[in-house]
Amino acid sequence: MTGTDHQAERAQLSADIDAAALQKAEEYIEQEEGAANKFKGAMAVFITLAAVVMSAFHLYTAYAIVPTQTLRPVHVAFVLFLCFLVFPVAPRFRHRIMWWDWIMAALAIAVVVYAIQGGDDFTDRNTSPLQWDIVFGVCLILLVLEAMRRTAGWVMPVVCLAFLAYALFGPYLPAPWTHKGYEIGRLVGVMYMTLEGIFGSAVDVSSSLIILFTIFGAFLQYSGAGKFYLDFSFSAMGGKPTGAGRTVVLASFLLGGPSGSGVATTVTLGTVAYPMLAKVGYEKNAAGGLLAAGGLGAIISPPVLGAAAFLIAEFLKISYLDVLLMAVIPTILFYFALFLMVEIDARKYGMHETVFEKVDSVWHLTRRYWFHFLSLVSIVGFMLWGFSPVLSVFWATVVSFATSLLRSDTTLLPRDLLRGNVLKNFWNSPFIQALEGGSIGVLNVAATCAGAGIIVGVVTLTGLGLKFSSIVIDYAGGSLLLTAIFTALVVWIIGLAVPVTASYIICAVIAAPALTKLGVPEFAAHMFIFYYAVLSEVSPPTALSPFAAAAITGGDPYKTTLQCWKYTVPAFLVPFVFVLDPSGLGLLLMGSTKALATANWWSIAEVTLTCALGIAALAAGFQGWAIRKATTLERTLLIVAGFLLAYPGWIADLIGIGLVVAALAMQFLRKQPATISA
Repeated sequence: MTGTDHQAERAQLSADIDAAALQKAEEYIEQEEGAANKFKGAMAVFITLAAVVMSAFHLYTAYAIVPTQTLRPVHVAFVLFLCFLVFPVAPRFRHRIMWWDWIMAALAIAVVVYAIQGGDDFTDRNTSPLQWDIVFGVCLILLVLEAMRRTAGWVMPVVCLAFLAYALFGPYLPAPWTHKGYEIGRLVGVMYMTLEGIFGSAVDVSSSLIILFTIFGAFLQYSGAGKFYLDFSFSAMGGKPTGAGRTVVLASFLLGGPSGSGVATTVTLGTVAYPMLAKVGYEKNAAGGLLAAGGLGAIISPPVLGAAAFLIAEFLKISYLDVLLMAVIPTILFYFALFLMVEIDARKYGMHETVFEKVDSVWHLTRRYWFHFLSLVSIVGFMLWGFSPVLSVFWATVVSFATSLLRSDTTLLPRDLLRGNVLKNFWNSPFIQALEGGSIGVLNVAATCAGAGIIVGVVTLTGLGLKFSSIVIDYAGGSLLLTAIFTALVVWIIGLAVPVTASYIICAVIAAPALTKLGVPEFAAHMFIFYYAVLSEVSPPTALSPFAAAAITGGDPYKTTLQCWKYTVPAFLVPFVFVLDPSGLGLLLMGSTKALATANWWSIAEVTLTCALGIAALAAGFQGWAIRKATTLERTLLIVAGFLLAYPGWIADLIGIGLVVAALAMQFLRKQPATISA
């Protein structure tokens, strides 16, 4: 069968997925990214033009020098302006712009123009603002709250309002939460007139990095890189019983790296891969769980790591390359856990006689589309060359654009551009679509970053972070283990209601100090919080990735979520390794390139190998399958061993290894053949 035949077969299998299921899956994407309007005619042209101008401006600022006091407010103005035109105030007003949308969009521009024209005088009077300062400041806060509501729902605006109320009514709160309280003028001064509130570090990252990465991702998408990564994964992992599951794991890494979106990766992958998973014997909920787990990997996979990774670099004042470095081993361990689960699935679900057919030869695909890999790795290459993260992603985008021109089926500028109506051909080209998609794709994250500035401003102003950390430590009795568990629970609970980026920002300012007070390095504390913030993607009631996967597979959303937990739980013990003992910092490669230069490589290898063994034990224990189907005793031994191996220390490691050996020996000595589980 030829590659074309396989593509036709795969297209037919994908078409078999119910259209209603795809529509339902799209709704979960909209919950994460907002339900955007769709326009035709002059309004569509206007929105596209505004988005293209926004992308062009930010590409310009990546190379040219634009003052921070100008870049951040202009970025917020662009974001708010487009949010009010692209996202409706309510579903019944969708696909049309109402008069109030125009008023709010114009007001967003007016608020920022007023701030920029004020210059240094405007900033200097932040402790005693004028009446018009307060009016425009209150308008900005309300506009940010409304933009968040339109793009991500009610939760974040309510959380921000709670923080504002905490700042205003501090004297009336019970100890230890009480503080002197701040008037509206003082609050507005911080939020609007300084770089500590709405225009703070979160918006700085959004305006200088996140939007550039979304533009880069859009260039990859419209040049056909996503399709190539899928085809490459299907081809590379085909021909074996585990091929379908392996394809999901590899494709999720390749697709997730550029996108950084868990739900989008889950849906993109699910529409293509689910028919194959069903064909080889995956049950609906298990297939959905694996697809969602792969989507989760998108948020923790270099070179993008999701928006929160850029914030880590900003909060810690470190290079983004150092953040990528810290993510390498945890990402490898995450995908190691998924690969183990897939291998066990092949035995557990009896996939031995099903052959997963290839799309095309790996060599043939790579020979034709090798440049898509160049686009993907060029970011890290430019960083290693000495470029800043901003310039690295800028030049990586240029590389993506230039290499797309190598083939007629990937070019962002059509080769017949100069034929006929040049302007029309250019306007309808994938190049313009990529610039538009880059700006539209950043709106929900950028609005969240602006709202997070309100939270960070309140925490800084009131000292809430130190108070909260003291309370957590007191409840934990000074125990680092209990403090880490409480911190993980706090992050997880907050992540139940807000997206990953918002969850990380909130917890970075209120929960990280609890860990650092007990001696955990700051970079380890922030990475710990980042990984648990990622759990919001698979935790009800906002388990968007599993719910989207369930919509595609036809499975039960909550059973799919439990299956996703089964696939991901082993890897989520990893963060405890690098906060509970100094030796565990080896998993983060000591936090920086400078520290790595003098690191003990044997210690890094040891902690990595013991952690990998612990993950393997947990994978076997949770799946109930190692050499063969495990008994209750064997599963218990494997799970306990996994937890012990995830706790740094040679005593725990020796006991854990002993339990693994005992469980495997019991399986080996049991002569009966493995029973195939349905």
